[in-house]
Amino acid sequence: MAVITISRQFGAGGKTLGKVLAKKLGYELVDEDIIQMVADKANVSTDWVESTEKEAGGKLLKFMSGLISKSYVERILGDDKGYMDEEIYVNALRDVIQQVAKEDNVIVVGRGGQYVLQDHPGAFHVLLIADMADRITFMENHYDLSHEEAKRVVEQQGSRRANLYRKFGKEDYDLPNLYHVVLNMSKLDMDKASDFIFRMVSDVVCHLVE
Repeated sequence: MAVITISRQFGAGGKTLGKVLAKKLGYELVDEDIIQMVADKANVSTDWVESTEKEAGGKLLKFMSGLISKSYVERILGDDKGYMDEEIYVNALRDVIQQVAKEDNVIVVGRGGQYVLQDHPGAFHVLLIADMADRITFMENHYDLSHEEAKRVVEQQGSRRANLYRKFGKEDYDLPNLYHVVLNMSKLDMDKASDFIFRMVSDVVCHLVE
């Protein structure tokens, strides 16, 4: 009945929150699997998609893979194929996210979901923020990185995020009025954050059903 988009400052725990919420709600989590979807949509390699959207640090994404099944990917993809440049990449990404949202009961992590689905009637848009020091510590603890490695990854992926949104022509991605809720993960633990969103989505969905 709903679609949740999770945007985040890198290291604020967007993927982790997505996994927890997917389990609690019984939703499908869509994260890095969008790379495969876009690649199939454009009939190009996943490396080509990554090179189009990435800043340095993309290698980390290879072991931070999502949880979506192959059958789900195959169900989402359309038949249109073609050459991919940056413009086609953005259009393919929009199309894939919109197709994913039609499935309902999905969680989309990153990649401009809050913009692509801004007018979707069943979408809930969440932004996670945190202090830089806390984001570095999160990456150290969750991905077994040294302090210097974690700091470098957070900085690199922050640049990568900014570059992606520039492809959408957007610079306001951290403004709170784009979202239903902004959570400061320097002040909340993951359990409280996930419980809050779970209650918010469940209450609204129940009201709509009634």
